[in-house]
Amino acid sequence: MAVPGSVGHRTSRTRLWAQLSVDGGAWAIGLTTAVFARYEFALTVRQLAATAMFVGLAVALQGWIGHLQFLYRGRYRFGSFEEVRGVSLTVLTTAAVLLIVDLAVAARPLPASGPVVGAVVALVLMLAVRYVRRMQRERIQRPDSQSATPVLLFGAGSTGHRLIWSMLSDPHGRYLPVGVLDDDPLKRHLRSYGVSVLGGRHDIPTAVAATGATTVVFAVANADAELVREVRASTLAAGATFKVVPSITELIDGRVGVGDVRDVQISDLLGRHQVETDLDSIAGYLTGKRVLVTGAGGSIGSELCRQIHRFDPAELMMLDRDESGLHAVQLSLDNRASLDDPSVILADLRDTETIRHIFATRRPQVVFHAAALKHLPLLERYPGEAVQTNICGTMSVLEASQDVERFVNISTDKAANPVSVLGFSKRITERLTAHTAVRAKGTFLSVRFGNVLGSRGSVLTAFHAQIAAGGPITVTHPEVTRYFMTIQEAVHLVIQAAAIGAGGEALVLEMGKPVRIAEVARQMAQLAPVPIAIEFSSLRPGEKLHEDLFGADEIDRRPLHPLISHVEVPPLDPAHVSALVASADPHSLIAQLAQLCDSGESTRRRETLSLPHHEQSKTVLLTPGARTAGLPRRG
Repeated sequence: MAVPGSVGHRTSRTRLWAQLSVDGGAWAIGLTTAVFARYEFALTVRQLAATAMFVGLAVALQGWIGHLQFLYRGRYRFGSFEEVRGVSLTVLTTAAVLLIVDLAVAARPLPASGPVVGAVVALVLMLAVRYVRRMQRERIQRPDSQSATPVLLFGAGSTGHRLIWSMLSDPHGRYLPVGVLDDDPLKRHLRSYGVSVLGGRHDIPTAVAATGATTVVFAVANADAELVREVRASTLAAGATFKVVPSITELIDGRVGVGDVRDVQISDLLGRHQVETDLDSIAGYLTGKRVLVTGAGGSIGSELCRQIHRFDPAELMMLDRDESGLHAVQLSLDNRASLDDPSVILADLRDTETIRHIFATRRPQVVFHAAALKHLPLLERYPGEAVQTNICGTMSVLEASQDVERFVNISTDKAANPVSVLGFSKRITERLTAHTAVRAKGTFLSVRFGNVLGSRGSVLTAFHAQIAAGGPITVTHPEVTRYFMTIQEAVHLVIQAAAIGAGGEALVLEMGKPVRIAEVARQMAQLAPVPIAIEFSSLRPGEKLHEDLFGADEIDRRPLHPLISHVEVPPLDPAHVSALVASADPHSLIAQLAQLCDSGESTRRRETLSLPHHEQSKTVLLTPGARTAGLPRRG
C-alpha cells in the first residue's frame, strides 16, 4: 500500500490521472467521429460548438461516474476483466445521460445517434488502449529466453493453462513454455497465452525437435499413473527431461503454479488415480463435529488428520502411543505444535480403561480407527502382538464407541481371502465392526485398500534404503504383484467412503491394476543416481504372490461411487474372540485366528502357501483365478 505523499503514492495518482485522460480522449474521439460521420464532415459552427460541449460533458460524467465506480481510485488491476466491467458500466451510464440530455433539449444539439455511436467508439478505444498496455506488461514479465529453460507442457486443460500463466508472469522464472501437447483432438491449434497446442502424446519427439525444448512438464493434475509412465517414456526417448506437477489431491487448494513443478517420483509412476469427491456429503458429517483419529501419528492417520482438518471440525482429537508421531502430525497442522494442546492424546489402545475414559470425557462423534500393527513378517513371528493391538485394541475402541455417529475402521486388502496373521487380524476387525453396526445406533463400517505409497515401513521404504546403501534391491519373487495408491488419494477416498457407506459394510477402494514389484524396483533403479542391481529371494511366510481386493464370496458392487465398492461383512460376536490368548503357542494361535475368519478357506490357503517354494509359486499363480471364477475382478 502506497503511503500518502510517498513516491509510490504520487506514481499511483499519476497513473490514475493518465487513465482518466485516456478515457476522456476516447470520448472526444468517439463523439466527434460519430457527429462528423452523421453530417458527412459538413458541420456548422453551432454544431461544432454543441459537439464540443457534449465532449466536455461526457468527460466530466466519465470522471464522476468512474470515481463512484472506484474506476480511478485503484480498485481494479489495469487491463483486468473486472476493470473491463467497470469501464463498460461507466461508459453505458455516461451514454445514457448524454442521450437523455440531448433528447430533452428542444433544439436537439446533436443527432440521437451521436451519444450511442460515440459511446461504442469510445468504449472500443478505451479497451484497446488497456489491451495494448496489458500485452506490453505481459511481454516485459516473460522470462528471458536466453536464460530460461524452454519447456513443452503436456496437458492443455485448466492445470496447464494456469501453469503457462504462472511461467509467463515471472520475469526471473526458470521455464519458458514453447508449446503444449494434448491428446484431445478438439484442442489442436488452441492457443493459451500465445502458446500453441502442437499435437498429442505421439508427437512428443517431433515437438521436442521442432521447438528445441529440453524439458517436458506433465501438467495433468488428475491423470492416472499409466499415462504418466507413457508420457515419461516418450519424453526420455526424445532426449528431454521429464517433470510433473502434483496430483490434485496433493495440492492444498487445487491450484497449481510454477513452484509446484518437480522431478518425477515413484508415486507418480505407480499411484495416481482420478478422484471425484462430493464435498457437500463430506462436510455434512465432518464440519462442526468432534472427530477422533486413532493411530494419528502413523502414515494413514496423520494424513487423515490433515485432510479432516480442512473440513473445519469442531474438534480434532489425535490419539496415538507414539509421542514423536503425534508431535509430527501436530506440527503439520500448526507450526507451533505445543504438545500441551488437548487435541493431542497420548494413549495405548491396549489400555481399555483409559480408552473408555477418553471416550466418556471427550465424547467424539466421528471416529477413524487407523491404529494397527501392519508389518506382516513381524506379526507372523509374534501373532500375540496382532491379537493384543489389532484385535483387542479394536474391540476396546468399538466398545467405547457405542454412542458415536460414525465409526470407520481402516482395513487392508490382506483381509480379503486372508492367509497371514495381519490378514486374519484385520478380517476379524472387519467382522467385529460389522457386529457393532447391528447393535449400535451409529454407522459402523470398514474401508479396505492395498499398499500405500510413501507409508512408513512399506516396500518403497525398504527399496529407498537399499538404493541409498548402493544396492542391490531385493524382491521376493519375479512375478509378485501388489496394488498401490498414494497416501493422499487413499485417504481422500477413505473420507469419501465414510460419507456414503452403510453400517456393516466393507468399502473397497479402487486401486487400479496390480503392479509387479519387480517393475517397481526397476523404475526406482532408473531414478537412482547410480546403477542399482535387482536380486530375487523368495516369498516369506504369510505372503501371497498376488493380493486380492475381494474375498471368494464377495461381489464388486459400486452403487454410489465409481471408485468405491460395497461388500457385506458377516458379523462376529466378540465373545468368540475372548477365547484368544495372546501368549499361547504361535502356531495354535494362528490356527485360531484362521478359524475366526469367514471359513476354513483361510486355513487351506495358508497350507498352500506353506508348500515348498517351487510348488507354492505354481499353486498360487493358479489358485486366485480358479477360486474367484465367475466373480468380477479388478484390472
